[in-house]
Amino acid sequence: MEYWDPVIERMPEGELKELQMRKLKHVLNYITEYSSFYRKKFAEAGVDSKDVRSLNDLGKLPFTTKKDFRDNYPTGMFCVPSSQIIRYHASSGTTGKRTIVGYTRGDIFEWATSIARGLTSLGIGRSDVIQNSYGYGLFTGGLGIHYGAEMVGATTLPTGAGGTERQIELMQDLGSTVIACTPSYFLHIAEVAKSMNVDFKRDTKLRAGLFGAEFWSENMRKRIEDTTGVKAYDIYGTSELNGPLFMECTYQNGIHAWADQYIMEVINPDTGEVLGEGEEGELVVTTLAKEALPLIRYRTGDITHLNFEKCECGRTHPRIMRIQGRADDMLKIRGVNVFPSQVESVLMKMPELGDNYILIVDREHELDKLTVRVEVSDRIPEKSGDNLEELNRKVSRQLKNILNLTVDVELVEPGSIPRSEGKAKRVIDKRKM
Repeated sequence: MEYWDPVIERMPEGELKELQMRKLKHVLNYITEYSSFYRKKFAEAGVDSKDVRSLNDLGKLPFTTKKDFRDNYPTGMFCVPSSQIIRYHASSGTTGKRTIVGYTRGDIFEWATSIARGLTSLGIGRSDVIQNSYGYGLFTGGLGIHYGAEMVGATTLPTGAGGTERQIELMQDLGSTVIACTPSYFLHIAEVAKSMNVDFKRDTKLRAGLFGAEFWSENMRKRIEDTTGVKAYDIYGTSELNGPLFMECTYQNGIHAWADQYIMEVINPDTGEVLGEGEEGELVVTTLAKEALPLIRYRTGDITHLNFEKCECGRTHPRIMRIQGRADDMLKIRGVNVFPSQVESVLMKMPELGDNYILIVDREHELDKLTVRVEVSDRIPEKSGDNLEELNRKVSRQLKNILNLTVDVELVEPGSIPRSEGKAKRVIDKRKM
């Protein structure tokens, strides 16, 4: 097993917590001096950073939210002058004002280091060609992976998203061994490759995929690996924290979150109560190494649980387990909570179904209605009316068993659901239109 920084990555739990506490004290002193935003926020909450004498006291401090970014747009939360900012990134702004994040040179180094640790845990290094098919520009994905890849000495192929046939040609011509993109875009690449008579196992050197920026299930992982032969690894990050930050190791049992750079908590999203290890709730993150935009108890909105046990790979840092969805993406259908990932986990287990689906929520006679539209697999040759009717009933039964909710199922032809070269749009909620 290779390590980028074996001393830090295998640090005993007690020493790691001592390091976190030292860094937390530094961050709190830093924001007290340089952040008018946090001075005001703490004063309004009636707390003082000096009240934090141990890691257990972190819960005394107020949360930071995406609304804070928007209320202080564009740079009201920054701790450094613009002369120290060497890069800006921004969120998509699809649900309001963009969130703007600035980076000092030190921030870029810490970000790249986090990615370098993750890549090394996957055995990715100088002998690899990483085809980076995340978007470059204001979106953090492309440049985040790019800098970490260069740090480990890998050859970077900055294709960005789109131009799928060209991506496949470059993959073959330049011997890409790793691809980084959203899982939905990789499935689209695989679909186009098939139409070009390109077999990943036979015609490319591709062995690993770094998939993130959208939520995907274990069953989606299995489908990707079974159909393409590419090992599928989960990665995590948010625009506000940096961008892509953490990855699974080769054991594929949780995403390693570097505790010397970040403190992780999980809370009850309704009450704000801190939950224990293994309890599922909303991920909350405090930064320990950011200069331009340190964040205290940032509510990510992502639903998960943490595992603090030492990983089989020898790393001692906490692991973020499979993200179930976002707190604000949860659908409430006739009193039942539904995450799109729950639906995906059912659909991806069924070989009769294709890779693409969409959830349509509407209201009929004052009652909420969920329709799951999914493509039938082109691998199933016989698609008679009777067979499709039986398949429809089978999908409906499986979904009801998981969701405890009756949903409508629409089986459609392969290729009829629009493809995405970035984040897939999986939900259309007509109640909000």
